[in-house]
Amino acid sequence: QVQLVESGGDLVQAGGSLRLSCAASGIIFSNNAMGWYRQAPGKKRDLVASISSGGSTTNYADFVKGRFTISRDNAKNTVYLQMNSLTPEDTAVYYCNTRKLSSTPPYVVDVWGQGTQVTVSS
Repeated sequence: QVQLVESGGDLVQAGGSLRLSCAASGIIFSNNAMGWYRQAPGKKRDLVASISSGGSTTNYADFVKGRFTISRDNAKNTVYLQMNSLTPEDTAVYYCNTRKLSSTPPYVVDVWGQGTQVTVSS
């Protein structure tokens, strides 16, 4: 019942910017911490950034290098990832993530969006 839908991925030149969006439904959005992950071909899925339910606390992977900003608009049930100074190493599928309660062990489960492709050309 929980759905996350990412959008905003595109082909962009190195040095450019993109803004990704993730629209959530089926949850009380304001109660959920959210995260952005990315996965390049042949690589594991890595955490990029996370944000607390109220938006006051954010965390970033070191490779973001101060270039990315995660934010949320609880009135719109949407979390964003502003990506600046993009490089070809940022090329990946970007996924939105949250966690929900489950009736079976471990009683919490990750929820993922379908992903949105970001391709950065040199």
